[in-house]
Amino acid sequence: MPHRTRSLMGLLLFTGINAVLVRTITPVYDFVCFLPYWEKRRERIRQGLQAASLSVATNSTHKATTQASAR
Repeated sequence: MPHRTRSLMGLLLFTGINAVLVRTITPVYDFVCFLPYWEKRRERIRQGLQAASLSVATNSTHKATTQASAR
C-alpha cells in the first residue's frame, strides 16, 4: 500500500514556515546591514580614497613644478 499524502497539511506547514521567515527577514536584514562594522569599513574606504586622490594631486603638482624649473 503506498504512503498516503496529506497535501493540505503540507501546504499549511509550508505556508506557515514561509510566513515566519517573511516576518523575520526585515529585522535580520537591518541587523546585518547596519552593523557598526560596515559603517567603520565604509569610513576606512572613504579615507583611503581621499588619501589616494590627494597623493595623485600632489604628485601631478610636483611633476609640473619640476618640469617648469627644469626649463
